[in-house]
Amino acid sequence: MTESATSFDGKEFVRTLTSSPGVYRMFDARGELLYVGKAGNLKKRVGSYFLKPRLEPRIASMISQIARMETTLTRTEGEALLLEAQLIKSLKPRYNILLRDDKSYPYIYLSEGEEFPRMAFHRGAKAGKGKYFGPFPSAWAVRESLNHMQKIFLVRQCEDSYFRNRSRPCLQYQIGRCSAPCVGLIGKGEYQESVRHAAMFLDGKSDAVIGELIGAMERAAAALEFEKAARLRDQVSTLKRLLAKNYVQGASADLDAIACRIDGGVACVSVMYFRNGVNLGSRDFFPKLPPDSNQRAAASADVLTSFIAQYYVDKPVPRELLVEQALPDADLLAQAFTEQAGHEVEIKHSVRAERARFLELAAKNAEAALAARLASNETQRERFESLRDLLGLDEVPQRLECFDISHTMGEATVASCVVYGPEGPIKAQYRRYNITGIEPGDDYAAMRQALERRFRRAAQPGEGEGQGDVAKAQAEERTNLPDILLIDGGKGQVQQALDVLADLAIADVLVVGVAKGVERRAGHETLILGASGKTLWPGPESPALHLVQSVRDEAHRFAITGHRKRRQKARDTSKLEDIAGVGAKRRAALLKHFGGLPGVVNAGVEEIARVKGMSRELAEKIYALFHG
Repeated sequence: MTESATSFDGKEFVRTLTSSPGVYRMFDARGELLYVGKAGNLKKRVGSYFLKPRLEPRIASMISQIARMETTLTRTEGEALLLEAQLIKSLKPRYNILLRDDKSYPYIYLSEGEEFPRMAFHRGAKAGKGKYFGPFPSAWAVRESLNHMQKIFLVRQCEDSYFRNRSRPCLQYQIGRCSAPCVGLIGKGEYQESVRHAAMFLDGKSDAVIGELIGAMERAAAALEFEKAARLRDQVSTLKRLLAKNYVQGASADLDAIACRIDGGVACVSVMYFRNGVNLGSRDFFPKLPPDSNQRAAASADVLTSFIAQYYVDKPVPRELLVEQALPDADLLAQAFTEQAGHEVEIKHSVRAERARFLELAAKNAEAALAARLASNETQRERFESLRDLLGLDEVPQRLECFDISHTMGEATVASCVVYGPEGPIKAQYRRYNITGIEPGDDYAAMRQALERRFRRAAQPGEGEGQGDVAKAQAEERTNLPDILLIDGGKGQVQQALDVLADLAIADVLVVGVAKGVERRAGHETLILGASGKTLWPGPESPALHLVQSVRDEAHRFAITGHRKRRQKARDTSKLEDIAGVGAKRRAALLKHFGGLPGVVNAGVEEIARVKGMSRELAEKIYALFHG
């Protein structure tokens, strides 16, 4: 259901609504999403915005911007709650509390469809056929678990290409951390039984695993297979010692303790993870609070409710979630997660003994992480103020952009653009530019091309209007001109920037060159100010120079990373082109099958031969190309 008008009539819109549960969305005149909310009764909930005589200032400001509203009906309020969380997480409305969770979580991956499956660390899209255990709070937790898998169950973790080309056992077998299925030192049935036990252990069924191993040990002893019985006895003993060492008294098989602290307009949520009675560590999150919010308006209960809904909407939910206070929608959340997870989920706030201690630890983590974040923000603000004073600006700059060029003897030239604000790097707006059509090694031409591509849209504000992430990014480039444009280089590079901005009639952007000092030592850089050519030597103690250095170093890192990827891709692609019989179609088939060149490089002969159009002979040539 949609209502659109230049002057939105909320009361009239409410008359069209039903009393069904659902989700509502508010948009401004430019079509930008302001807010997403859920309701057990849409007519009653939406009506509260337009029929109440007085609203708090933040809500009143939001309501005044509404140009249209949309609603989506759901069967239950629980469904509305999960849909609201999904929409907030994907669409990022301006007035909602947003979970800024841009890091992918690590998993343990167990392959399927193989005689001898492997276990491995995995991060990213779940593209491979198999089972994924997790998510884990950190890479350390995954590697520690994989380490236990090797010690107890002897499951291989090597790459398939390595596994299929072994002629003798590797070092992992020698030190007792693999059963060497690659050379037939263990049968398929026995190996898959070990894999099954490892999967059960990761699923939290350690008692069942121990029971099965004890039963197998007793049967082996009765059959006079004493060596096998001894191995099983040692396996049970190791497993029990591991559980005794890592078991946390009072923790159930699956439990998360969650605490929130808010100060200075910043919120921190800390989560402690317990799986199979083992503490896997903690992780801190900093949800983005709505504009003009304060500690009262964005209370910790509201932040926790939004966090839990968004965080667990697409992740496995443990059986217990411990929080410090009663949450407004705790029962509704628990019911929705129970239906989603297939097992009962409880959200508890009044806990004692060890569970209270877990919450206390989570709260201390949140307080420490928030204090560190606030201190970091304060330091960043001081650096921006110092830069304002150094450059003689009227106001503190709100947006810095820095460009750098990277290449190897003119090969695979890449330009980078990084963006910083008073709160730190804005990584979603970083850009890389693959430079083409210039004389190799011409840094001036490379810089000019990158700057033209960056600022051309700002000079043509009507282009590229539309929907989607690309159009949004283009709109940001048009409207978000930098206050200061940092150029890694001397007067020649600065002149390129000045020429581009002049050609595109873009004013009010201060160009600052960052040139290395005579001794090329950090802290002795020279700043070159735009058209005046005035030079400044802030000195190694200057907070302003510390800021410039950090932005310049980030631009350099971002450029060189892109350059190395482009260079390696070009070199590997040219290698494939050198093989007789591997034309454009076969190269495309290879890259599509393995998801890119890294997959081709890591593939074995048998895998390559299974690609459509590939013979065994060609597969051997391709494998030899990358493995000597």
